[in-house]
Order: sequence, then C-alpha cells, then structure tokens
Amino acid sequence: QKREISNFDYLMYLNTLAGRSYNDYMQYPVFPWVLADYHSETLNLTNPHTFRDLSKPMGAQTVERKQKFIQRFNEVEKSEGDLPAQCHYCTHYSSAIIVASYLVRMEPFTQTFCSLQGGSFDVADRMFHSVKSTWESASRDNMSDVRELIPEFFYLPEFLTNANHFELGCMQDGTVLGDVQLPPWADGDPHKFIHLHRQALESDYVSAHLHCWIDLIFGHKQHGSAAVEAVNTYHPYFYGDKMDLNNIKDPLIKSTILGFISNFGQIPKQV
Repeated sequence: QKREISNFDYLMYLNTLAGRSYNDYMQYPVFPWVLADYHSETLNLTNPHTFRDLSKPMGAQTVERKQKFIQRFNEVEKSEGDLPAQCHYCTHYSSAIIVASYLVRMEPFTQTFCSLQGGSFDVADRMFHSVKSTWESASRDNMSDVRELIPEFFYLPEFLTNANHFELGCMQDGTVLGDVQLPPWADGDPHKFIHLHRQALESDYVSAHLHCWIDLIFGHKQHGSAAVEAVNTYHPYFYGDKMDLNNIKDPLIKSTILGFISNFGQIPKQV
C-alpha cells in the first residue's frame, strides 16, 4: 500500500514463510498467472480484461470449467481409506515436473527434467513451447492442468531461449521445438516479454487484486469450507503438513503418499 515493497518481493517473502524454496523442486516458489491476454499486438495494462481473475484458482477461470470441477467434487468418493478424498483437483499447480518443464532449456533443469521423465525429453506436443498455449491449457482446455507460474517468468529471459540447442523434438503439426513462442506483444523478444510481464505484476490492477490469489494459495481459502466454496480443494495427499505420516502404520500407504507428494506437488504451509 505504501509502495515500499514490490509485488514480486512480497510474493517471494510469502513463499519463504510458507516453506517454498529454490532448493526444493517439490516446494518451489509459486507465482500467479497475472495476464489473460496473449494474443494482442500491444499490451494494455489499464484494461481489466487484460488480466487473469486473481480471485479464482486456475480451475475456475471459465464458467464451463468451473462447473466441471464442481461436478467432479460432488461425484468423487467421500473417503479413501481413513482419508477424506473429496476434491476438485487431482493434479497440482506446482510440482517438480512443472518447474523442470518450464526451465527445461537451461541446465541443470534439463537433466532434472529428463531424469523425472525416465531419461529423455517428453513427447514434443506436451513440452512447454508456447506461453499462449500453456495459458490456454491451464486456464481452459486441459482438465488435468491447473499449473501456476514460477518466479523466473518475471525476471529471467534466458529460460525462454534454447541457447544450448537441445533437440527437443518435433510436434505433430511439424513445428520443431526451439525457443519458447511468445505473445505478439513481446515482438519475439524474451527481454521485452519479461519486462512487460514484470510491469503487469507490478501494475495497479494486480496490486489491487493480488490479495485474493494469496488467500487461495497461502491463506484462509487454502483448505476447509472456504476452499470448497472457492472451488479450490486438492487431493488430500497434497496437504502434506495436514497429514500425520507417523500415525499411518501401513508402509505401502505411507510410501504411496510420499511418492504422490514428491511427484505431484504439495500445498504450501498456511501463512
């Protein structure tokens, strides 16, 4: 409010308080998608329609998608063993594979991604290759994709270029994967994309609505009845700090939960 700290610094501070760290791919700092406009020639940061709805999780960005996830919540079995398993999302907005896929063009993330994928790159069509198509997948098209962003989207142009000339494969439409495809308003320049994207993060609109997203990720809408109302509940295994693993006697269930968390992500500690 006093303009004494940037939104970026504030989000990094909250991530740190919530136990997120650059040192842990499974609990990497999580940042929001802030824009919804990846098709215009110029970016208008004074138009509210340019921005993503920060009061809703990625699974509720469109009315149709939101209704599908509510329907899933109502249809899911109430419990899984001793655990309540009713949830909107069975995938997470931040995980080791999401982090590594965003940063796959840079070492050491290239090796990390390959090791998580069993030793090779993923099918080209599933690789991170376009900011626009990734937004469309996470906000609208793919029911198993609710990913958010990582801090690098706001300061590191290098992760958007294939400077190491990795052979990332060829998509079904014949497109050879190389540099990440940027929105028209970036003019094909990663530095311009990062500059404008950071401006968007620090814009008046985001400053006025960022607290809504913080409530979803770090605050009171993270779990419980407020999360259900906000269409913001995840599989119980994602809430690692809410489960007492020491009380789970069955070693198979315990290893399943630990494997689930390490593969699919973890909800940040509530701040």
